[in-house]
Amino acid sequence: MLLELPQIERLTGKKGPIDVKESIKDLRRAKYEDSLYDFVKAGWKYIDPNPFVDGWHLQAIAEHLQAVSNGDIRRLIINQPPRTSKSSMLVAFDAWVWAQRDDGPTYGPGVQFLHSSYAQTLSIRDSLKTRRLIESPWYQSYWGDRFKITSDQNTKIRFENNRGGYRLSTSVGGALTGEGGSIIVIDDPHNAVEMESELVREGTIEWFDNSLSTRLNNAKTGAMILVMQRLHESDLTGHILARDYDDWTHLMLPMRADIERARLIYPNIIGWSDPRTEEGELLCPERFDEEAVNLLERQLGPYGASGQLQQSPSPKGGGIIKREYWDVWESETFPPFESILASVDTAYGTKQFEGDFSAITVWGLWRDTGAASGITTRSIGPNGEIITRRVEKLDEGADVPRVMLAHAWQGRVEFHDLVQKIAETCRKFKVDNVLIENKAAGISVAQELRRLFGHENWGVIYFDPKTQDKVARTYSIQHLFAEGLVMAPIDRAWADMVITQCEQFPKAKYDDLHDTVTQALSWLRSTGMIERGAERTAALADAKTFRGNMQNTPLYPV
Repeated sequence: MLLELPQIERLTGKKGPIDVKESIKDLRRAKYEDSLYDFVKAGWKYIDPNPFVDGWHLQAIAEHLQAVSNGDIRRLIINQPPRTSKSSMLVAFDAWVWAQRDDGPTYGPGVQFLHSSYAQTLSIRDSLKTRRLIESPWYQSYWGDRFKITSDQNTKIRFENNRGGYRLSTSVGGALTGEGGSIIVIDDPHNAVEMESELVREGTIEWFDNSLSTRLNNAKTGAMILVMQRLHESDLTGHILARDYDDWTHLMLPMRADIERARLIYPNIIGWSDPRTEEGELLCPERFDEEAVNLLERQLGPYGASGQLQQSPSPKGGGIIKREYWDVWESETFPPFESILASVDTAYGTKQFEGDFSAITVWGLWRDTGAASGITTRSIGPNGEIITRRVEKLDEGADVPRVMLAHAWQGRVEFHDLVQKIAETCRKFKVDNVLIENKAAGISVAQELRRLFGHENWGVIYFDPKTQDKVARTYSIQHLFAEGLVMAPIDRAWADMVITQCEQFPKAKYDDLHDTVTQALSWLRSTGMIERGAERTAALADAKTFRGNMQNTPLYPV
């Protein structure tokens, strides 16, 4: 493209004789200042060591962030799937804002940024990336004369420039007294592991409402940006949209196009709309193709996929563990189990006054050796639908580890009767270990079992759940059903009792059998006795690579 002299003067801000080399540099500088998207592409190697993968969603994010800097958007929510360059765009945004020639409330070197994440380590990580980008030879060659990072305030948590701007990193719940920002950025306020805990979730929302929301330096000109994947219908995005929907611009980027939802929110305040026209069209097929997205959907399970991928954390049909999620065992006899576990829920302590049951489920761990002749695998789609796939032949040695519900019982019994019932169950089913939650009621039962039956061929294991929130514990093992790792026999009344109680949770009147299910699967998962598909694939790859050194090493712990 040929430019006339007036155009060059307008773009570069310089008049007089033209130095061609310097003019080209000035034109590039003007181009990068004018477009955050072009800035990101040009400086990518200083932002992220991974190769730049282009996509229209990056342009969409850049347009919205740029609209914040221009003052067109004061409140912005961006919901997008993980690993789609969310944090990298935010790293670039701060440096781009400071690179602007002119000064304003939300643009220029004088802008003060306050960044927060659920963990300060994440905020610090991105702070270091921003500072390294600014100090890179590429950035300094274009904007090194605009401002300098001050030496007296240059730390991981906070660094400043000599024009009054700074970047401060904090965490959700962190102290903010005396601190504020021209632009407040909240990047992933929730930890996915703790998301189902109502106490933790409400703590994040309370911190936002009562602390962070008052930290803008100027309420009239300042801006707030929230960038996150959806994790719960009552997460921070859900809280804001339910209360202040009209005050926020919402950029929602589902992994698969959701045409009906897009019609409800677009075009938005800057006239942007999702460009996809086909239902289910992928967000970034160059990075996440159909195969990769299918794998993510299976691994995350229906609720995780609906939230983290589709940005809509309420799967159609509801329910955490639906009846159809269980793989069906149709034979009258069970396969040979390599390990057998009993999981116990006790109705003592405070529960005895509520009329709850004690419950026992028995689980057998086995390996599906039908891989050589072909097996049918089942998984769960993002909307809770069952997806079946015929695998004609897996890699050599690719036994599929699964867990079978082999027996269940619940009843109201006295303390010593429960101890005897557990012992009888262990003898009958040749149980290797009994799993009991490490709490007051469980401890009493475990101690009595060890005292009376310590000489028998089964052990007692205390289970310490990572969270006391039962809903959170249920979601944490949902993906095992999505991977097709959990089976149950049909036409057995006790199996139907377990499946029904799990299906009705958390609305069921009783959840004792359900609790034994989550306890058993959580423990098996934490010990590595059952593995997800991606982990099996990695293990098989390692086995092939190191076959000479691993001839006698079992692929899966039992």
